Amino acid sequence: MTTQRTTRRGKQAVAAAAVVAALLSTAACGGGDDEGKGNGKVAAAGFDAANNKIANASAKKGGTLKFAGVQDADSWDTTRGYYGFVWNFMRYYSRQLVTSKTEPGKTGSELTPDLATARAKITDDGKTYTYTLRDGVSWEDGKPITSQDVKYGIERQWAQDVLSGGPVYLRDILDPKGEYKGPYKDTSKDKLGLKAIDTPDAKTIVFHLPAANSDFEEILALTSSSPVRQDKDTKSKYGLKPFSSGPYKFESYSPNKSVVLVRNENWKQSSDPVRKPLPDKITLNLFSNADDMDNRLIAGDFDLDINQTGLSPQGRIKALKEHKANLDNPVSGYVRYASFPQIVKPFDNIHCRKAVIYGADHKSLQTARGGPVAGGDIGTNMLPPSVPGSEGQKYDPYGTAANDGAANTAKAKEELKACGKPNGFKTTIAVRNNKPVEVATAESLQASLDKIGIKVDIDQYDGSQGSGIIGNPTVVKKKNYGIIIMGWGPDFPSVQGYGAPLWDSKYILESGNNNFAMIKDKAIDANFDKFTTELDDAKKAQIATEINHQVMEGGYYLPFVFEKFINWRSSRLTNVYTTDAYSGTYDFISLGVTK
Repeated sequence: MTTQRTTRRGKQAVAAAAVVAALLSTAACGGGDDEGKGNGKVAAAGFDAANNKIANASAKKGGTLKFAGVQDADSWDTTRGYYGFVWNFMRYYSRQLVTSKTEPGKTGSELTPDLATARAKITDDGKTYTYTLRDGVSWEDGKPITSQDVKYGIERQWAQDVLSGGPVYLRDILDPKGEYKGPYKDTSKDKLGLKAIDTPDAKTIVFHLPAANSDFEEILALTSSSPVRQDKDTKSKYGLKPFSSGPYKFESYSPNKSVVLVRNENWKQSSDPVRKPLPDKITLNLFSNADDMDNRLIAGDFDLDINQTGLSPQGRIKALKEHKANLDNPVSGYVRYASFPQIVKPFDNIHCRKAVIYGADHKSLQTARGGPVAGGDIGTNMLPPSVPGSEGQKYDPYGTAANDGAANTAKAKEELKACGKPNGFKTTIAVRNNKPVEVATAESLQASLDKIGIKVDIDQYDGSQGSGIIGNPTVVKKKNYGIIIMGWGPDFPSVQGYGAPLWDSKYILESGNNNFAMIKDKAIDANFDKFTTELDDAKKAQIATEINHQVMEGGYYLPFVFEKFINWRSSRLTNVYTTDAYSGTYDFISLGVTK
């Protein structure tokens, strides 16, 4: 990319952030030309009305809930999906033994029974978990959901050669020696050969952990622990039309274009205390341009953005001027960052990594992401505030916040000299092509690194194909992706649920990898092992703090921001609230519409 384009984008980002800051100042006071008017059709609930509280409470059923988005799912297969918005959406058509509560804020991240009659009966010093399925739980064709269906759905996590991309915590916990080969290579007749799970009858399922894991129920609440029925498993094609265990089922799916869900007539409210499905139909339309989508949202053609990453700069400005009552400004559980794959030279050298960290203009990066309110506080480390053990900006190992985000050019040049590249080097930034904010972030980083002699190309890739591009270490090395821009929120609220896929060497995968930095640190691995068997919450928090320090001292990441969003909700939406279960985004399963 040319310097001219980078400079123009940088100026636009600065200008947009300044306008947003001024408008938010007004919004915080409750002002605005269109306050209470929403789209001019139905009165909007007010600025921040759904931030950790319910806006427009209603039990009215009917209508069509209309999602818009600029990025399709990585997969709608419950085993393979790993995007936060995908997990949120999957609650429409999948159930788990336990799941998150349908309540605002922190309470939403607490667990409640779903398919199971109660939380686990835990015995054998935390190594045995027993559940009983509810009466009346059924598939979309009316057949009962069985304990064997739950076991089979979990076993699919072992078939990484066919079903890559999703979380694999259970593989490591239940089969640490890697003895089970997955259901597609299973030699047992019923394809249920995983020894760590017993199904003595159709309604009982028992998990036998080789070693206790203090987050085990949190892991069972992930959508990757959903049941899958063997006769409906189409393997790698399952994500094209998953078979529903929830209140809605797939009517149609056109990849990168649209999704339509309709009511599952065989789902019974009496069997599901969690979901109160209100709309008759749920649609998703996908756009190739974020500004086009924002304009359609603001015009009232759609209800909310499924990706839940906030309005783009121009959309923010327009919405804040004209429709502040339709906006929420929640704190996300995400850290937005750049990661440095050690398999790409010269990032195998810690000093070259630290040169980028010191050489980055963190204030410019924050501005590119929307400024302190729309983008978030400057990131000083990699543990988000929502995870126990986080120290927030108090832990500032590179003096980023203390220096008010300015680049430390002198330290950057010292590190370049130490890594044997005193005149700098060349590398490539990988960034999703359908995320304008991420592209602007890449351009900001490109401009600041140029000042210390690090020349950067920017390669924009298809974000929906990420697991096979940035998630494939072979591709990363081939394309010379020395810097990968991404963001991450907790899978569940602990350092295991946030950091293990990023930093524990056991989670490095040939495809669907998220340990982009390729961290293989025995001390970090040992701390994760220690964490998983620790039952004392205070001690767990101490271990989490230590892991975060180890990661930051290794120079594997450049944190940008502890993220905040400016999210749109249409005036038609009812039962709208943000939840910590999905990193400060709206809880999709509770949403209704006024007509």
